[in-house]
Amino acid sequence: MVDPRLSGYLTRALNHEMAAVQQYLAQATLLEMWGMADAARQMRHESQEELEHAERIIRVMLLHGMAPRSTQLPAVRVGRSLADMLLIDRELELEAIRLYDEAARYCQRVRHAQAFELFAVLLREEQEHLASVEKWLLEVQRQEGAQHHGG
Repeated sequence: MVDPRLSGYLTRALNHEMAAVQQYLAQATLLEMWGMADAARQMRHESQEELEHAERIIRVMLLHGMAPRSTQLPAVRVGRSLADMLLIDRELELEAIRLYDEAARYCQRVRHAQAFELFAVLLREEQEHLASVEKWLLEVQRQEGAQHHGG
């Protein structure tokens, strides 16, 4: 029998990753519709990385005899501009970091090495995602500022 708290963390993690996949795909589609092919391609890449995270979580769930299932996913928040999208995505990544940090600490405390490793790796990767979102956001804000000021 799997630890109920670990089960909860795995389920929350899967829900988060599936919500992120949905979020990034919706944003990619909208960016494509706006004619922003490069940004759309980057969002699709982000969705693929989140899908890979979901797959790793599902693998651990199955190893513990859990039936993977995402419950209700939150509504997608697409934003009205690329900068808006990146601000929304920044919040999404921060939520993941908080969740995976908490889950990793719990798994370390109860000495659940396999789940600790999963959450520690996800935490590191989400921190990298956050850094790339923040870098991209700064670039977009600089470009928008230059356009706004005519330069």
